[in-house]
Formats: sequence, C-alpha cells, structure tokens
Amino acid sequence: MLSRLSRRTIITSTAAAGILALVAGAPQAAQAAAMSFSVPLSGAQQVPPVKTAGHGNAHLTFNPANDMLTWDVTYAAMSSPVTMAHIHTGAAGKNGGVDIWLTKKGHPVMSPIKGSAKLTAAQVKLMMADDLYINVHTKKHPAGEIRGQIVPPKG
Repeated sequence: MLSRLSRRTIITSTAAAGILALVAGAPQAAQAAAMSFSVPLSGAQQVPPVKTAGHGNAHLTFNPANDMLTWDVTYAAMSSPVTMAHIHTGAAGKNGGVDIWLTKKGHPVMSPIKGSAKLTAAQVKLMMADDLYINVHTKKHPAGEIRGQIVPPKG
C-alpha cells in the first residue's frame, strides 16, 4: 500500500506534468494567430477591365485555428445597383468560378457586406497561393464591376 505522502507526491507530479504539457502547447496556439488584411477593389482589376468610378475595399480576417474567414466589404460610386458579390477561384488576370457567396442570393445588397464562412482545406490552399479574388457585380456589369485579388500577408 502507498503511504499518504507517496499518494500526494504522485498526484502532485501528475498535475505538474499536465500543466507543463499545456504550457508546451502554447507556441502552437501562437502560430495559429488570426491574419487580417485588406483587398482593394477596382474596375481595372476586372477581366476584361471595366471603366468605372466604382471602387471598394474588403477587410478580411482568416483564423487558421478554425479555418474561418470573415469579411467586411465596402464599395461606393458604382454605375448601378449591386446585385451580388462572391469570392471566385482565379489568379490575377484570370476569371474563375464562384467559391463563396458574400451576399444572399436574391436579396438586396447594401454596403457594407459583412459575413463569414468556414473555408475548406482546398479553399485555404487557394487563398494562401493568391488564387482567390473578390468580385462585386452590378446590374450594369453582371460579370462584375469591381474586383480585388486576395493576397494574404506573407511571413
């Protein structure tokens, strides 16, 4: 049988080991810090370019701990009402398909456009490789009036 002192020593040692394991995991949490970045939107980035006074900016935050992307997209001086906004697959200068709806289908769109989505592993890879862009569509320019390449901070 273990003495009362021996049992206390075992319990204290086990608790200390658990605390050390938690502290040792802390650097991993620091590596998973959220990234915030800005995406300027303009007609010049459309493919083909669109001559417009319309402009905008998207503030994005990506949390690698849970793969959540949040957005706050603002725009102004558009040629006609905004009909929808998306994140598309495609490198700079190339068009691609819709990956994520930033607005609700069939609902009026007002600035700012705010929301969030959990990215798939494939979408995270595309984003980190600069292969996603934001496109804001209008009634006059249904293929998109302003666009911006999503380029996350490096390093």
